[in-house]
Amino acid sequence: MSTPREPWYGATIALGKVVLRSLRVTTRWEGDEHVPATGPVVLAATHVSFPDFVFIGRSLLDSGRRVRFMCRHEIWDAPVAGRAMERMGHIPVDRKAPAAAYLQARRLLGEGEAVCVFPEGGISAAYTTRALMPGAVALARESGAPLVPVWLWGSHRLWPQKRSLEEPFPRPDLTRGRLVDVRFGAPVHVAPGADLVETTRDLGRRLHAGLEALQRLPEHRPRPGERAPWHPAHLGGHAVERQASFLLDGMPRSAVQPTWGPGLGDREP
Repeated sequence: MSTPREPWYGATIALGKVVLRSLRVTTRWEGDEHVPATGPVVLAATHVSFPDFVFIGRSLLDSGRRVRFMCRHEIWDAPVAGRAMERMGHIPVDRKAPAAAYLQARRLLGEGEAVCVFPEGGISAAYTTRALMPGAVALARESGAPLVPVWLWGSHRLWPQKRSLEEPFPRPDLTRGRLVDVRFGAPVHVAPGADLVETTRDLGRRLHAGLEALQRLPEHRPRPGERAPWHPAHLGGHAVERQASFLLDGMPRSAVQPTWGPGLGDREP
């Protein structure tokens, strides 16, 4: 059944298509068959740029799924953007008081919606998977919805992350001809009695491995001799070193700290 939010969603999709076409952005995706055509599903996505939701949503258009994204609540402070986000059924997240967002996401899952969580809660200046909030796993555990990991890479070339706390947020880069890859992994069933922290660590390992697989693709690697602040340092780029990036992350205490990734491997805490 159509709801009041769908006309807004349709108009936003049309606008997004125009913008991506004007920038000649190529979006590739794989694994969208892992997202059920109907019924509740929790998407747990890596986060490398502000417009990541555009490319995740674009990748599922053919399946007909319209995703409700959990996003920072500050977006709702902008009159036009906030009105659009509200009408499309997206979920504002206040990291200092996240309970309301969790309850709204749980309600939407109960209504059979697809909810996308960015469990990192922000973007790493190192472009590696940082500490994770346990909310995505908790939603899947409580609702019984499948948990589908999502990886994307390339969107950060359109809007990069800043490299220090002192820097202002960079402006969008309107260079044409960018490539963005989105991949959906096999769904994970989170049992009702699953350990929240251990399952979140497992999700962290999955997200790190899938993201690095995209980063290693030849078409995403820097050219020989190219300075590449947009590519991870451990893969030959010039992004912020991972250990230094931890100082910029500002994650809440409830975040599950990484036991995955460069310099950490899959060590046990």
